[in-house]
Amino acid sequence: MSLKNYGVLKGRAVQVLPGNHESPHYQVRMKDEEGTDYRMAINIKSQDYPSEVLYYVGEDFSSEDITKLLALDEGFTQIEHNKPDIGLDYIRGHLFDPSEMIPLPADKGGPDNDLNDKIQYYFQQAIEKGAVIYAFGQRWGPEKQPDQYFDFYPGNGIHDIHMNQGNTGPWEKDNGIWQDGGILIHFEQEDRWVAIFLAFQSQSWCTDANGDSTKPVEECNHNSAINSFIEK
Repeated sequence: MSLKNYGVLKGRAVQVLPGNHESPHYQVRMKDEEGTDYRMAINIKSQDYPSEVLYYVGEDFSSEDITKLLALDEGFTQIEHNKPDIGLDYIRGHLFDPSEMIPLPADKGGPDNDLNDKIQYYFQQAIEKGAVIYAFGQRWGPEKQPDQYFDFYPGNGIHDIHMNQGNTGPWEKDNGIWQDGGILIHFEQEDRWVAIFLAFQSQSWCTDANGDSTKPVEECNHNSAINSFIEK
């Protein structure tokens, strides 16, 4: 199977709420140019073992596909059939070196040492500078109720902002290729892009054409020698 409503949300961040023990997501309120509200829910803790989420940030991200994003209207754009010209794929898209991902706890005492801190750092800058956010994932809503975190109406947003393949167990149904989640932040005045990519340690990095695992995570994780697989 795959995600039901995969796409990219384009807009600007206006408010944030760090995650906590009750809500293992970093929440971002976004608005598009027409004033429509959305909530981006970013996983900062895995429900599976190990709980620490893998994190990668590209401070000066460069990709030839970025020019296509600039042409998108603000709001949500569905990426039908998970087209590789816009959709993300951590394994096939050559976006970054998976071995550079590091596991981080959701929330830990001290500065700049957990996912809340890392994500907060970039979104504070994005809000201050009015940066354009591109959030890839699965959309939900509009709902017949206010948003549970920011109280705007109707509830509306995007989640699964992480790798969406190589899952097993109850999350196997979400597997697919060219439908990974992620965040790109465009600081227009500097013409600089920051990329944030997230994955779970329980996900295998060896997947077939359906996004299903072909090797257990013990044999094919983000630190494995998988360059030969990526090049296929």
